[in-house]
Amino acid sequence: MNLLTKQVFLFSLILFVFLTLSESYAQIQGENVLNAPIDISEDFENYQNTFYLADELASFDPKTGKGTVKYIRANYETSQAFNNMLMKPKVVAANEFPAAEYAAAPELPFQLQFVSERTIRIKMASGPQFRAADEESLMLVDGKAPNHPELWRLSTIEGGYKYTSSQGSVELLTKPWHIKIYDKEGKLLTSTLHSNDLKNTYTPVLPFSYVRRNRDYSRSMAPVFSLEPDEKIFGCGESFTQFNKRGQKVILFTDDANGVQNETMYKPIPFYMSSRGYGVFMHTSAPITVDFGKYFNGANKMMLGDDVADLFMFIGEPKEVLDAYTDLTGKASMPPLWSFGLWMSRITYFSEKEGREVANNLRNYNIPSDVIHFDTGWFDVDWRNDYQFSKDRFNDPVVMMSDMKEQGFHVSLWQLPYFTPKNTLFNEIVDQNLAVKDRKGNVPYEDAVLDFTNPKTVNWYQSKLKNLLDQGVSVFKVDFGEAAPFEGIYHNGRTGFYEHNLYPLRYNKAVAEITKKEKDYTLIWARSTWAGSQRYPLHWGGDAATTNSAMSATLRGGLSLGLSGFSFWSHDVGGFVTQSPEALYRRWTPFGMLTSHVRSHGEPPTEPWEYSKSFLDDFRKADNMRYELMPYIYAQAKESSEKGLPMMRALFVEYPDDAGSWLIDNEYLFGSSILVAPLFEEVVQRDVYLPEGTWIDYQTNKVYKSGWHTIQASEIPIIALVKSGTVLPHIQLAQSTQAMDWENITLKVYADERVDTAAGILYLPDGETYRTLELTKDGTEFKLDKNQFNTNIKFKIEWVNH
Repeated sequence: MNLLTKQVFLFSLILFVFLTLSESYAQIQGENVLNAPIDISEDFENYQNTFYLADELASFDPKTGKGTVKYIRANYETSQAFNNMLMKPKVVAANEFPAAEYAAAPELPFQLQFVSERTIRIKMASGPQFRAADEESLMLVDGKAPNHPELWRLSTIEGGYKYTSSQGSVELLTKPWHIKIYDKEGKLLTSTLHSNDLKNTYTPVLPFSYVRRNRDYSRSMAPVFSLEPDEKIFGCGESFTQFNKRGQKVILFTDDANGVQNETMYKPIPFYMSSRGYGVFMHTSAPITVDFGKYFNGANKMMLGDDVADLFMFIGEPKEVLDAYTDLTGKASMPPLWSFGLWMSRITYFSEKEGREVANNLRNYNIPSDVIHFDTGWFDVDWRNDYQFSKDRFNDPVVMMSDMKEQGFHVSLWQLPYFTPKNTLFNEIVDQNLAVKDRKGNVPYEDAVLDFTNPKTVNWYQSKLKNLLDQGVSVFKVDFGEAAPFEGIYHNGRTGFYEHNLYPLRYNKAVAEITKKEKDYTLIWARSTWAGSQRYPLHWGGDAATTNSAMSATLRGGLSLGLSGFSFWSHDVGGFVTQSPEALYRRWTPFGMLTSHVRSHGEPPTEPWEYSKSFLDDFRKADNMRYELMPYIYAQAKESSEKGLPMMRALFVEYPDDAGSWLIDNEYLFGSSILVAPLFEEVVQRDVYLPEGTWIDYQTNKVYKSGWHTIQASEIPIIALVKSGTVLPHIQLAQSTQAMDWENITLKVYADERVDTAAGILYLPDGETYRTLELTKDGTEFKLDKNQFNTNIKFKIEWVNH
């Protein structure tokens, strides 16, 4: 062996050891840890893989929108300059044998479809597809998306084709291949990135492409689009990191986040919207990682686990984008009125005696509330879900729930889809093949995980819930669902690669549908989601720490979920993990009361009478505020469910032309007209940004103009302001929604002296939809222009700040 051969051998050995150690280190760091999020971007950074760069439109029929795109092959190669090593993609020749049998530059399917005047669908494949072409998608409302090419006018332009609708246009350029999206004014919103677009930078950036893994020849698509200067990105589900995702790498993989202050998510959603006026739905349940300009700030790289790229792109302002996205994936069902009342809970009430005591105390202390929730301890063994009330601790649950109903309470029960080996149902589930299997035919975990792709499992599961619904249960807590086995083999023949993220949607759907069938309303209380789960409200924010920073992160998560198609969302008031400090709980309470739904839950004590007398009084005041605002809340909920809007919405949803609104993540709009600024520290005042217009403090009636103000909280420790010109319907205080008198409504008018008209909406419990209330100033008072409701309703009108 000569010297050169020895050096080559030694280098190869060192390289082998390095790669082996690197792989082992990656596994230690989480790659092989049970249910750790899968980061697909690693495959796009593995220089042993082969990359195929979208290059030109090889064929195309502009009338059908179908054609093929030619891809050129590239590998990463090193280049050195003054002791600096770069890895850049370089076009290479084919390496397959026999060479004549395989395409060196494959031409693969491409299709443009038009769902609506503002919704474009781009479909691409990285190879032949043997799945059924007409396969329905659980993420889409009707299983499939419509195609309306007649809504877009086709024209020929230099170098390609142009499609134009009333809302925007799409340019398809042949070589270099590009898709360019424009708004109706002609502003470029975003464009695919070709390798030619990246020649003016030394930074090695991967353009629109797909990767072929050398370990198994599997493929994944990476649609890469431009990011423009000052562009901001929002959404991706209940994300607790910085609100604006520009500059972040986001992993979309359902995970038990174990808190609200890290980058993993209970509720990832493959949808985001841009401040430039568009949104994107990545239609897949495979793992996804999106680099929103983190590595290269001009490139938005969507790395899809799937070997198909199926993108829906929506043109418009935030409200229009959300409406179009939820037209496609579903709008939230309208929850029943009582669900908007206070849910009282802790982890956990263990007995009928405890539950009755809590119900009685809520009434004795005049704490308005509608739901008593029994968490993990209503079974014989805490956490061991068998769908049976403990006979030792619940004398007669049917009578208990009937008595609570007379008091104005509904009962909620906790459960989960995992069954431990000691569970009495474990053998039944395994023997009847109701659980997810592994490649050996066993259950992958020690627990049996219900396989909701099996209709037999769904029927078995729903029969258990039906028995409880028949007994008087009103709603189920749909806990967990983030740990569907990634390596599992599911009844439908698919693996966890596609079913892991889809599991929460199947789980949500199964519970919501049996509840709808038996109770005639759609309602759950769920933690995990995927795209489409918004159809089955409602969801809550997971296990927050009992800290100021957790309270702040909770808001960011809720705002992000609201920008992902979810109208209804809640959180554990005071935090979950340990006993909430009284001062924090006092500030968190009105934040909860001004959210779509509200629940006190966590480590005991959570009941307000278990704290000081002053806290009890403060809790009651915040709760009373919510119950008196119920007509406003209920009407806003109805409008939100019809339009795909979040009840707790980012300021820019209502004020997209207000540049400052896009920068705010510590305030929100509760419905369309109330701006809320929680106190995230032990202070009595805070800086508040107010969008365009005039705003009136809900508690003090002080008037503020738009811009920044330092505002002091009043009796209730939160800052809430009402847009001038707003009518807020109120109702007389009652201890439950069941006891409310909807025939007497007070219309509170918030208007400064220059305002001559005011408006609001009202939705009655027996109504079909909400109606508009329009009032006109007449001297020193406002009068209702027209009563659109039945004559039994009496309206009292108050100009509150006059």
